[in-house]
Amino acid sequence: MIKKIITVCIISSFIIACKKEGNKGILKSDSTNTTNTEVLADNGAIDSTIAYNTDINGNKTIKTDYVYKATDKSLVKVVFNYDPKNRTVSITNNKKTFVLEKSEAKVNETIYKKDDMTATVKGDSLIINQGNNVIELVKTKI
Repeated sequence: MIKKIITVCIISSFIIACKKEGNKGILKSDSTNTTNTEVLADNGAIDSTIAYNTDINGNKTIKTDYVYKATDKSLVKVVFNYDPKNRTVSITNNKKTFVLEKSEAKVNETIYKKDDMTATVKGDSLIINQGNNVIELVKTKI
């Protein structure tokens, strides 16, 4: 009986000590590395969803990713890269990724192009034109 009480005391003190110290195997993020930036959204207002992401080498990037749904209900991953040196959109579906470069920005729309493919972003919709094909996508909340 005394051994059980001592064991319970040791285990409970160990649990309390772990809660106070936290898991040292997890790296804490520096709040200065994930601050909101002055990147404008398609409507011309400051986009509060965009933040700097810092890799292990200290390189900062500005990316956001969304899931869009096509009219045929298929899901498409879209990643917007807002880096001033390399503004692109990556569209991934069926294990294929298309990367288009930003070519034009207006107050309510942004246009990305590569070869014969054009992607136009207007609010929550993304319209892809490739040759005679038009694919309409709508941003989802998953």
